[in-house]
Amino acid sequence: MVLSMDEIINAICLHMAERKAVRPTDVTVELSWDEEDGYTAEVWVQGRNQFLVESNMIEAILRYLQSEYQVRAYREQVTLDLDEEITAIVRT
Repeated sequence: MVLSMDEIINAICLHMAERKAVRPTDVTVELSWDEEDGYTAEVWVQGRNQFLVESNMIEAILRYLQSEYQVRAYREQVTLDLDEEITAIVRT
C-alpha cells in the first residue's frame, strides 16, 4: 500500500488537530526532505509552528491507517520515500 503526499498531509492534519483540540482545517502542513534532517513536516496551528521529525510523521500515518483504512500497521512496516513527491510505503 502506498500513501500519497496528500494522504500524509491529511494524516498529520488529523493527528495534530486531535492533539491540539482544533479542527483539521485549522492545521497547515508542509513536508520536506533534506540530507541533514531527513523527512520533516512543518506544522502551523493557531499561528504557531512546530517541526515534526520522521518518527512523528510515521506515528500520524499509523493512526491514519487505522482510522481511515482499518489497517493495523507497525512502525517497521512504514517507510517514507521520495521520488516525484514524498510517499509512505506500507508493507502489510
